[in-house]
Amino acid sequence: MVDQSLKKSVYLAGLGWRQLRDDPGRAARLAVRLAARTPFGARLRRSPLAVPKPRDVRRETAELRALLARPRAAAPRHERRPGNGVLMFVTNALPCTNAGYTVRTHRIALAQRETGLDTHVVTRLGHPLGQGVGDARARVDVDGVPYHRLLPWLPPGDPVRAVGKSADLAGRLVEELRPSVLHAVSNHLNAAVALELGRRHGVPVVYEVRGFLEDSWLSRDPAHRATDEFYRLTRELETRRMAEADAVVTLGEAMRAEIASRGVPEEKIFTVPNGVDEAFLEPLPDGRDLREELGIPETATVVGLTSSFYGYEGIDTLIDAAALLRDRGAPVTLLLVGDGPERGALERRAAGHGVHAVFTGRVPMESVRRYHAALDVFAVPRRADRVCQLVTPLKPIEAMAGGIPVIASDVKALREIVEPGVTGALTVPEDPESWANCLEDLAYSPELRQKIGRAARERVAAERTWRAVTRGYRAAYRRT
Repeated sequence: MVDQSLKKSVYLAGLGWRQLRDDPGRAARLAVRLAARTPFGARLRRSPLAVPKPRDVRRETAELRALLARPRAAAPRHERRPGNGVLMFVTNALPCTNAGYTVRTHRIALAQRETGLDTHVVTRLGHPLGQGVGDARARVDVDGVPYHRLLPWLPPGDPVRAVGKSADLAGRLVEELRPSVLHAVSNHLNAAVALELGRRHGVPVVYEVRGFLEDSWLSRDPAHRATDEFYRLTRELETRRMAEADAVVTLGEAMRAEIASRGVPEEKIFTVPNGVDEAFLEPLPDGRDLREELGIPETATVVGLTSSFYGYEGIDTLIDAAALLRDRGAPVTLLLVGDGPERGALERRAAGHGVHAVFTGRVPMESVRRYHAALDVFAVPRRADRVCQLVTPLKPIEAMAGGIPVIASDVKALREIVEPGVTGALTVPEDPESWANCLEDLAYSPELRQKIGRAARERVAAERTWRAVTRGYRAAYRRT
């Protein structure tokens, strides 16, 4: 039943109901205007399209049960479609959301298009309206990459209906673009939409696993430790989507081994690691101006990072190590770029230890290399949590591309990025003294820093540009 206030608003806007029903873009634009003053706005904010704040684990657990209760549809026999079309399904995207997830999506799409694939990106149902961004365009092009939005007239009441509605709206794109493969990216809801479309239209599906959501949530929110069912159901649902897909792509060998341990055949798992834009390989700008702006002496030894400030990133260990170095008479300045729920606690920790730490907050993506130029050493002090052991980050690769030596925690995922003594250094996670020793050895050895930074840049140039790594997708697509 449609809200009567909504129909009234449509009438007052001088639009016909049938006209809006057949024009999702116009409907979505009107929804933005109505959101602040009709029950529709409240429904949108309460719907699965919006991110609940704070998390309602009980409700989300019930939604996971509902998704798992859906019977598995038998995979259709599909013939490989001719052509080079790729339809990629993601959670959020540029230009409205700028994060590691959206940057990887964009760089992959760009690199694929440059190498002859006709890649289009589709964002989740309701994005970006469900996140409070009043941009109701059905399509946005960024650097030549087409981004399509699935904008329903009314938001579905639960995630099962949301999957069906997403497939209904995206089905028009499948019919128009005739892709040869559907490429879903974490999380399981995107995979569910792609699999439903694959079933309806006979198109093969590749699922790209960029992380293990249950472990990420567990690391970010200790409250989840008491919700074993939430963890178990999320893991089960993600594993089911991997099994249902024709091929699975992931970021590193530790992640590949984890996926195989869940029963997914190894021959259908492909690794496509994180990479960098070729622009990151260009010489860094002069960092002296930024140091002056931030109040950092030109002669200071600067150790820093670009990161989201969550507990599992281990930034507290880096601060404690800096305090030890100060006590040894070998002080460093910390340049901490980013933001997150731990920022306030980290600022208090640094002040309490008397450590000179500069917190910049988030900076635009195009400014990251300017901050790299102010560093002597890039740090990745991740904890030994399960999520850190498995998931390979993008940020240290960007720093290595600029010739910045990297010190990282010795965990499985970071061993795939840093070769000790050659492209960086590894040390004991969550151990401030080990970190202080490693930092002192590298930060105060300019010749060693230069040698390691040069080797790191050469390694990235040879193996880790987006153009190089995206070749792996073609192998996964051929597998389908």
